[in-house]
Amino acid sequence: MHHPDHSDQILRLNRIEGQVRGIKRMIEERRYCMEILYQLNSVTAALNQVKRNILRKHLEGCVSQALGAGSLEDKGKKIQEIMRFVDSILK
Repeated sequence: MHHPDHSDQILRLNRIEGQVRGIKRMIEERRYCMEILYQLNSVTAALNQVKRNILRKHLEGCVSQALGAGSLEDKGKKIQEIMRFVDSILK
């Protein structure tokens, strides 16, 4: 099976990595709690965007292919896979 290319997310992940280093520095400098929390919230939002982008490609590529041409078993596996992921998000 061919997996989609997610290299377009590398730049975004590099920025997130820099944000996390900045948060670490803020903690080391004993910065104000709310400043740290806002930065953490920003990182969480950025990671969620990466997650959405990768999920979108998965749905458009892998899942679409399995539902369009795969066997009934393949379709069931893909649906279960997505539901496990959704369940993990909604905990």
